[in-house]
Amino acid sequence: MSPILQVENLTKSFGDLVLFENISFGLAEGQRVGLIAKNGSGKSTLLNILSGKEGYDEGKISFRRDLRVGYLEQSPSYPEELTVLEACFHHGNTTVDLIKDYEHCMETEGHPGLDELLVRMDHEKAWDYEQKAKQILSQLKIRDFDQQVKHLSGGQLKRVALANTLITEPDLLILDEPTNHLDLDMTEWLEEYLRRTNLTLLMVTHDRYFLDRVCSEIIEIDNRTIYSYKGNYSYYLEKRQERIDAKTVEVERANNLYRTELEWMRRMPQARGHKARYREEAFYELEKVAKQRFHDANVKLDVKASYIGNKIFEADHLCKAFGDLKILDDFSYIFARYEKMGIVGNNGTGKSTFIKILMGLVKPDSGTLDIGETVRFGYYSQDGLQFNEQMKVIDVVQDIAEVIELGNGRRLTASQFLQHFLFTPETQHSYVYKLSGGERRRLYLCTVLMRNPNFLVLDEPTNDLDIVTLQVLEEYLQGFKGCVIVVSHDRYFMDKVVDHLLVFNGGGDIRDFPGNYTQYREWKEVKARHDKEQQAVAKPQAAAKPARTRQDEKRRMSFKERREFEQLEKEIAELEAEKKAVEEALCSGTLSVDELTEKSKRLPQLTDLIDEKTMRWLELSELE
Repeated sequence: MSPILQVENLTKSFGDLVLFENISFGLAEGQRVGLIAKNGSGKSTLLNILSGKEGYDEGKISFRRDLRVGYLEQSPSYPEELTVLEACFHHGNTTVDLIKDYEHCMETEGHPGLDELLVRMDHEKAWDYEQKAKQILSQLKIRDFDQQVKHLSGGQLKRVALANTLITEPDLLILDEPTNHLDLDMTEWLEEYLRRTNLTLLMVTHDRYFLDRVCSEIIEIDNRTIYSYKGNYSYYLEKRQERIDAKTVEVERANNLYRTELEWMRRMPQARGHKARYREEAFYELEKVAKQRFHDANVKLDVKASYIGNKIFEADHLCKAFGDLKILDDFSYIFARYEKMGIVGNNGTGKSTFIKILMGLVKPDSGTLDIGETVRFGYYSQDGLQFNEQMKVIDVVQDIAEVIELGNGRRLTASQFLQHFLFTPETQHSYVYKLSGGERRRLYLCTVLMRNPNFLVLDEPTNDLDIVTLQVLEEYLQGFKGCVIVVSHDRYFMDKVVDHLLVFNGGGDIRDFPGNYTQYREWKEVKARHDKEQQAVAKPQAAAKPARTRQDEKRRMSFKERREFEQLEKEIAELEAEKKAVEEALCSGTLSVDELTEKSKRLPQLTDLIDEKTMRWLELSELE
């Protein structure tokens, strides 16, 4: 693989804050690299430097000659009056600049330099630029090319910017949080697109499934230093822990030796010979190692939720529409105590509107919503990030509460609570305006949790949060003694946190799925295969689509079907346990050849049985 980018001894600081110091790394053709660091460590700054949008203090950056670079910013912006198609010609890239040169040449008398421009237009395939833009926009489900940018949602704007980046077929693609604001279908489309192409990739993302499936190498910025791991995200986690464990042992050993050497230094020996001077110099080097500090990211936040009664909320016959766009269509639901619900669906299907109706911020067109008296909401919204820029971080949290109760007489001060969310004492006494976008999101999350809610409503909580913070939040939500509703496009996060999904299909069609996101995707694939097989064998016939009915109007289960339903639950659990045991045995490396053959044959049988019984269980669950 030939090198296309080399970074040597790069240093960047803002005043007293040093983001990274003397870091060096390179990219070779075809490499797919994920960049990981805590919020505020300089991920976006590094990408801005590489794209030429920001300067640096020291170091050297070398690109291969004629390298075409595409850069997707974390928060792209365009002039509001532009149409979608015009936006694809707005941000400068070599092809767009060439088209502009060609148009200028044609408007100039004598057409100076036309022959050279025609050759370059052919070489760059610039004649097809507009058609290519429309094709990629269509793949990204943007089909109104004349719609003005100001009318686009955050997800649509991100897709326009993504199309703008992909059109030129860059040699090096730099992506800053590409999955932010993208719905799940678009995230999976992009994942598959990147896996099919041969381009070189450098990417910052918090989406761990995306990172695992797309990247083959991880670069981490930690404590101003860069570390490289030749493997995917799962491999990185394993090797990073090994590095931290080894470093911890080294620091502990240095501390033990430091105490001995400190005592020698304090005695101030009179004879300062060569050996003494050497020992003194070694002492100062040892001191640097011994005084290193590590912030343990694996903290456990066990905050006591306030008491919540049996009655949570009951939605009855809710309807909501914006013109012809139906959001809720005769929706009824009774929320259970300690329930953890995930909400998924494409952008524009009404997920955020449903949350706002629940929070009393939007009124339904009809129907009632009855919320229990003991419910105390903690609401993390997409647009709720508002702080006094001149306040210190610690003051923002202390304005809400000086301490937070953990239960059993334990409590955390505001400062200790902030440290759980990776705000160092130094950062706590910094002003809000100095925080990065991800750090602001983390602070906003702290202000929500500090109020001791018993019902958390989190609307896209994973956007702009780093992976370390997500791990802290996941652990917190798993042990949270209250109710949770999460709207998120982060598949890994949903799998970790929720018990079941409310799937928004659009047009007021909302279905309850009893499982996490991965199980839902697997079920959809099984269902799609099943439907395709049914269509292939069925005789073509025109049949009216049965009208959707309310749950209480459906046919109820017979006694025999009820017994079958209960038996299926037991059988599916037993089959899944057997499947897990078989998979573990196959990975153990201890099986004989005969056992290996037997279990290899059994595994696909178990998968088919689980799929078959799950389909029947879902059919019966519709009658429950």
